[in-house]
Amino acid sequence: MSGYAANIENPYFSLDTLKTAVMTIHSLTPMIWTDAFQETIDFYTKVLGFICGDRNDEWGWAGLYHGHVDLMIAKPNAHTPFEKPGFTGSFYFKVDDVESVWSRVKDLVEVVYAPEEFDWKMREFGIRDNNGYLLQFGQDLLKQP
Repeated sequence: MSGYAANIENPYFSLDTLKTAVMTIHSLTPMIWTDAFQETIDFYTKVLGFICGDRNDEWGWAGLYHGHVDLMIAKPNAHTPFEKPGFTGSFYFKVDDVESVWSRVKDLVEVVYAPEEFDWKMREFGIRDNNGYLLQFGQDLLKQP
């Protein structure tokens, strides 16, 4: 088993909890809220190479994908207050060749930090998308070809 819950003591989660789970999670798909709907679709398709697989302009919603990664773009709706895009974390993309991604995007984006090798054996860099969301790209240095 992998994951943090299996490796730490957690009074709310145990191996017994896994055995009796009442739901199965198949995937996690981030939904990016934005007032810049078309610009965000353009950023992810033209800069990062995502494909827009589905789109509904009336709803202000689009489904993008890149390999096994899904991403939804949506205009804010009436159910949730929205002043501006905000997320306190980052979206972390694991890639095979971080240097090739860096060379393609570095002149097209706001750079947070250039490629750097970290003690945890990842080489990564960070950028911001057109909404200000932090996107990090990392390559596992222990999985070299």
